[in-house]
Amino acid sequence: MRHEGEIAVQRRAGVRRAGELGSARTRPEIPAVAGDFLGAQRMLVVGAADASGRVWASALTGPAGFARPYGERTVVVDALPGPHDPLAGVLGAEGEHDLGTLAIEPATRRRMRLNGRARRDGDRLVIHTEQVYSNCPKYIQTRAIAEDPPPAYGAAGTLTGEALTGGQRAWIGRADTFFVATSAAGLGADVSHRGGSPGFVRVTGDRRLVWPDYQGNSMYMTLGNLELDERCGLLFLDWEDGGALHLTGRARVDWDPGDVPGAERLVEFDVDEVVQIAGAVPLRWTFGDYSRHNPPAEGVADLLPARG
Repeated sequence: MRHEGEIAVQRRAGVRRAGELGSARTRPEIPAVAGDFLGAQRMLVVGAADASGRVWASALTGPAGFARPYGERTVVVDALPGPHDPLAGVLGAEGEHDLGTLAIEPATRRRMRLNGRARRDGDRLVIHTEQVYSNCPKYIQTRAIAEDPPPAYGAAGTLTGEALTGGQRAWIGRADTFFVATSAAGLGADVSHRGGSPGFVRVTGDRRLVWPDYQGNSMYMTLGNLELDERCGLLFLDWEDGGALHLTGRARVDWDPGDVPGAERLVEFDVDEVVQIAGAVPLRWTFGDYSRHNPPAEGVADLLPARG
């Protein structure tokens, strides 16, 4: 698949093989090793656009095997977004939808993306894959699932708004991981992982985030989508209590990273809407260690631009 957004970003980044990486390197079939990995996971991060075109990222969870392949190009997921989830009206509706999917196993720093078209089938999702590929382990902090939820588990409350509260700004400021969903017309949806040392995401005011974009595998699938459509969604998880902070808005790339350690460029994100759900994810995680690839975040708040 030729993706003009990815090619433009790759050329600007100086990639010699622009057009040969990114979507062009993916395959629609699910290899056996990928199917085995998928079947062992207990959480998937998903991304899609809602009816208004706003893009959201969310998480689906279940016991090992709740997501599994059927044949070479079909994945069945025994889960749907909860009623307060911003993707409930999308993935719970009839018809097919572009869906980005990330299977990530923090304990082993392994991750795999499966993008395609999804439809609801009763209480489950059926995904027809169009892009399947693995990612490197860079910037993933190790975490292990600590315990299963108590019998009375359930979302405890929802807070919505058009700007970040003080508590939400503090949450983002101490995060070492988040997920970003993007979409481009005719090219599908995608969701990817972003990690770094705590403090690598700066909050400037109540509606602006800035984070450094570190060296990756030159696929530029996230930035390629943003080149064509700046709408995107972010997901921050509270790994200890299951809270989920969903943001949707618009992102732009600043190709001058200044003196930010490890940054090849910066991404500036403006918030359009916020949905915070307490107890959204039943899994609880214990922290292991930080990725050795994380650049230092000390002083990043002073180096990142405070525009907006």
